[in-house]
Amino acid sequence: MDLKDSLSRFKQQQERCQSSLASLALNSKPKHRAQPINAPSVPPRPSQPIKFSNDTERLQHINSIRKSPVGAQMKLVIELLYKTRQAFTAEQINEATYVDIHGNKAVFDSLRNNPKVRYDGRRFSYKSKHDLKGKDQLLVLIRKFAEGLPVVEVKDAYPTVLEDLQALKASGEVWLLSNMDSQEDIVYPNDPKAKIKVDDDLKLLFREIGLPRDMVDVEKELQKNGIKPMTNTAKRRAAAQIDGVKPKPKAKKKQREITKRTKLTNAHLPELFENLNN
Repeated sequence: MDLKDSLSRFKQQQERCQSSLASLALNSKPKHRAQPINAPSVPPRPSQPIKFSNDTERLQHINSIRKSPVGAQMKLVIELLYKTRQAFTAEQINEATYVDIHGNKAVFDSLRNNPKVRYDGRRFSYKSKHDLKGKDQLLVLIRKFAEGLPVVEVKDAYPTVLEDLQALKASGEVWLLSNMDSQEDIVYPNDPKAKIKVDDDLKLLFREIGLPRDMVDVEKELQKNGIKPMTNTAKRRAAAQIDGVKPKPKAKKKQREITKRTKLTNAHLPELFENLNN
């Protein structure tokens, strides 16, 4: 009986040990789900670089604008006024360009005194030399300048002014010519009442008039007609001879015939230049 009792107690001890080991095994298992044996291993995520938020980038952009030179900030504002042709308060300009007009006295004073900016005490707007709203007003202005109006003075009057100039030229209401000295375009009015028919005799007389070849003779002819020359060739040549510098003789140029490609001064009298080769 003693042997049987000993074996029974031994079995009970083994069972208790097995139950203890099983509970320990359950407590030591990881909480995440186990991956299948053949599943590919997932590499650890690399550390992401630190990125500035959009708000931080915007603040940096605002700061760079407000620390830029006064001229750069004025350019941003004037471009806004020119493109939109609307009046803006200082707060609206700040929202659109980040230029703080109230916070920068130098920018405020420069804009207020700029000839291209109109300030009514509250709003800023673009100011062109001539306040025009369309093609009709443009034509009225051109007709006030019989001696020609430089295109540069009206090209910023409103957004489509250059297209309207070409349209007026195509319809024959204005002449659009280039100044040979300044290389600027000049617009002239073409009054329909001033259209005349030039006789062939007058055309022939115009073509037969010859101009002096020497500048001294040209200056003398101008003086005979009461026009003061802008140059004094005789005085300049005398000074050159005193200094021992001989003037270079000018090569005689072959007189060219007037053709259709010849640049003419009296372009506003087209009747004079018809049938040039006849």
